[in-house]
Amino acid sequence: MALKHLRAIMNRVSKELGFETPSLTRIARETRDPFRVLISCILSLRTRDETTDKASERLFALAHSADKMVRLPPSRIEKAIYPVGFYRTKAVRIIEICRILLDEFGGRVPDNLDTLLALPGVGRKTANIVLVYGFDKDALPIDTHCHRIPNRIGWVETRTPEQTEQALREKLPLRYWQAFNDLFVQFGQNVCKPIGPRCDICPIAAFCGKIGVKRKTK
Repeated sequence: MALKHLRAIMNRVSKELGFETPSLTRIARETRDPFRVLISCILSLRTRDETTDKASERLFALAHSADKMVRLPPSRIEKAIYPVGFYRTKAVRIIEICRILLDEFGGRVPDNLDTLLALPGVGRKTANIVLVYGFDKDALPIDTHCHRIPNRIGWVETRTPEQTEQALREKLPLRYWQAFNDLFVQFGQNVCKPIGPRCDICPIAAFCGKIGVKRKTK
């Protein structure tokens, strides 16, 4: 079954959003570098965008490729990326990934979903983000916003982001895949919030089932 009011919803979200671009999108546009997208995405987990931005800038000032990154001691990476969430674990993980990239892929980030998922600490959201923002490939990165909003609208009825990804893969036309994460992350951060969604200013309120919405922000 086709997603209800899909074209109208995507058009309105796209036209009416004027919020700050998410950090991973900005990094991708500025560098077109899959390695920076991958490492920045790892830093972004459980971390706010503004913290990710600054940590990424400090880290890439020290090393911007796998061969240079692997030469840094974990303590120096920790210092550069602090205060991202779990910064000590992420410092170790970044070195592990860089070693694998050097040993198995000539220092390059692979552009295949299954291969990306085999890297330590890389889940489906991260892998799909790398494909979209690092390689300009059609993929569906589903974070908490991209999971919550389709359920709230009534497009899907799923319990996890992974289930939402699979459901949308079957229903969402390919032409919308690359833009989906960027649009709905901004929309979820600024309008369709987890608690107190701004239904009063929402451009798609007329099309939304408001499923599970208990309290709206006036």
